Amino acid sequence: MKGKQLSRFSSILMIISAILVMLALFFPWWRMEFFAPQYPEGLNIIVYPDHLEGELEQINGLNHYIGMAQFNEESFPELNYLPYLIGGLSILVLLGAFIRKKAYLISLIVIFLIGGAVGVWDLWAALKEYGTNLDPMAPIEMEPFVPPIIGENVIANFTTYSLLGIGAYLVIAAFILLLIPLWKDRKQ
Repeated sequence: MKGKQLSRFSSILMIISAILVMLALFFPWWRMEFFAPQYPEGLNIIVYPDHLEGELEQINGLNHYIGMAQFNEESFPELNYLPYLIGGLSILVLLGAFIRKKAYLISLIVIFLIGGAVGVWDLWAALKEYGTNLDPMAPIEMEPFVPPIIGENVIANFTTYSLLGIGAYLVIAAFILLLIPLWKDRKQ
């Protein structure tokens, strides 16, 4: 296999990157926290790569009043295959540590970028669908809205915060670890 060889240090960084990607499977990637006077302790929707957690029943009960569809795992088919994609990505990164070719590293970086862009678009599309496809027969009429992926949103007396979870930060760290060899071994 021809191509520019990466250093052993770069190979170690890629192994660590692969481990971080695999660890990300076990942590939440994203969450929404809902606060209101009647819920000072807050309500949560917590998104893992393979399931949802949090006070989904309470949130769905409240969302019914504004005509929002229910949050449930059946609404997100991504949860069925995302763990396999993440596991596969981890294996590809680990292989890169042994292949040690710059072209392979660049292809991994492109895969991370495409996967990240698709993931952000998918989350945005889901939030848009939930916030703009409101039942017109709901007890409370509301203007359609799109909750932010990251940030604060106020709807009636609820303040909602959207945050990245530990799993997302692990993947970001793994991506950064792949950029370091690209820079470190740039002259090879």
